[in-house]
Amino acid sequence: MPALPEFALAHRPSQPMLAEALRHWGGGDDLWIFGYGSLIWRPDFDFSERRMGRVFGWHRALKMWSTINRGTPQTPGLVFGMLPGGSCQGMVFRIAREHGHGVLEKLWQREMVNAVYDPRWLQCRTEQGPVKALAFTLSRHSPNHTGELQPEEYRRIFREARGIYGSTRDYALSTFRELQRMGIHDRALQRLLHHAGAAEPQTGD
Repeated sequence: MPALPEFALAHRPSQPMLAEALRHWGGGDDLWIFGYGSLIWRPDFDFSERRMGRVFGWHRALKMWSTINRGTPQTPGLVFGMLPGGSCQGMVFRIAREHGHGVLEKLWQREMVNAVYDPRWLQCRTEQGPVKALAFTLSRHSPNHTGELQPEEYRRIFREARGIYGSTRDYALSTFRELQRMGIHDRALQRLLHHAGAAEPQTGD
């Protein structure tokens, strides 16, 4: 197993980052959120509209240590982050302006407990036109970025890691299945699941 960072030292204060997100949004227009992992299949907030969308310059990767949601400090699991490079298809949600503040506060409680993510406002292409949406990205310099993991390490994590929301394996499979249902073929994730020995649905191509 690779050496893990001292997670307790990696925590940052999240409230200043929430204040900055609220300031950048401004509250004058509806709020847009880009989901690429569990937000796609478990948003946990009310939205007025959702669209399939793509952002360029970032890609989805199961390379972020999780010691709460999908693992523990003793047996860390993994969750998705959006890393620089490539592109990422996901779902963009529109939240009515009057609910935006409350939704952002709720998202911070879910996604920013340890303030590992770097929230960014990214241009998102949709069939109905471009929107600027808030996305939770991950720096390769973050102590919670795993770096490159070998298939046997993914297999061990899928077998052992479980947190308050369930196992890493179930999390990865739920995301893959929802992407398939939406018609999004994430071949990198499909290959990872195959090499890690996780059963996956057939894509038909």
